[in-house]
Amino acid sequence: MKALCWHGKNDVRVDTVPDPQILNPRDAILKISSTAICGSDLHLYDGYIPTMKSGDILGHEFMGEVVELGREVKNLAIGDRVIVPFTIACGGCFFCERQLWSACDNSNPNAEIAAAVYGASPSGMFGYSHMFGGYAGGQAEYVRVPFADVGPMKVPDGLRDDQVLFLTDIFPTGYMAAENCNIQPGDTVAIWGCGPVGLFTIRSALMLGAGRVIAIDRFADRLELARSSGAETLNYADVDVLDALKSLTGGRGPDACIDAVGMEAHGYGLDALYDKAKQTLRLESDRPTALRQIIMACRKGGTISIPGVYGGLIDKMPLGAAFGKGLTFKMGQTHVHRYLEPLLARIQNGEIDPSYIITHRITLDEAPAAYETFKHKRDNCIKCVIQF
Repeated sequence: MKALCWHGKNDVRVDTVPDPQILNPRDAILKISSTAICGSDLHLYDGYIPTMKSGDILGHEFMGEVVELGREVKNLAIGDRVIVPFTIACGGCFFCERQLWSACDNSNPNAEIAAAVYGASPSGMFGYSHMFGGYAGGQAEYVRVPFADVGPMKVPDGLRDDQVLFLTDIFPTGYMAAENCNIQPGDTVAIWGCGPVGLFTIRSALMLGAGRVIAIDRFADRLELARSSGAETLNYADVDVLDALKSLTGGRGPDACIDAVGMEAHGYGLDALYDKAKQTLRLESDRPTALRQIIMACRKGGTISIPGVYGGLIDKMPLGAAFGKGLTFKMGQTHVHRYLEPLLARIQNGEIDPSYIITHRITLDEAPAAYETFKHKRDNCIKCVIQF
């Protein structure tokens, strides 16, 4: 089969690789119909996530048709059209039983590597380094899905791929980020980053009762889409964000702040230059420019939610400010399984059509060029979907 494979920093290629096979009786094999390039994939592309190996198959947002099943998978049938959470969960461990699916104890065969870095291992993930299991991803013609009796969800008739594809990751990620803020009716929520996750976070915050959403970015096309999603916007290239947020909130600050940027944040201050230099020299793994600003912006007693991916160590964090303000932090990989049915219902009810964020539809052969386009935000690129 053909698959998009990682070969090093800024080097992905479409290779011919062996077809996946059933390795465990709880496995399924999917023929991919649609898959997407995620902002998190750029962290791999840029070489910031360790334990990648040349030839690793990328991709964790995918869906397709079941073409083969292990003997213990009773909830699916050959020919079923399914979406698959990007986090892999066994369904029976301490964490899965508490719906903390992305903390599954049994789905990462390389748990000791992750535990050495993070103190404990999260769940395995598709196409996201050997530290998270070394599982082949879905930017390919076929993919093996472990624990297929737990993760995949059948797609109801009448729904297009592009309406449900983002249930695999970014729609639940945006929704959980907003839910983590414990939004009260009328709250003001500020969101840093108007990429795909940020856009879904805007819509989710409004669904959950936010009175105002203020979105922060520097790209005109993203800011325009944020406005059309219901947000007020700030261009951080044109204004002092902290001053602007104080002005917009009567000097108090937003009730909740969401970091939908993560480890490769951009900025214009001295701290942004410091982070860029240290990350380039590998003296700091992440650039927390946005996160520092968020801590300083959030009101006393407020909540900070972090769906943006961080991979390791960050410097010069204003922890004293967070302590002094009594801030609550909530973060982590998305418990996707928890949100599949509730968010599918919102799609079916017409509350949201997630396809509105798609700007580019491509073939697998066009994917290497699309990574460059997406990384550099060329051609007003917000979301690329690979269709088969």
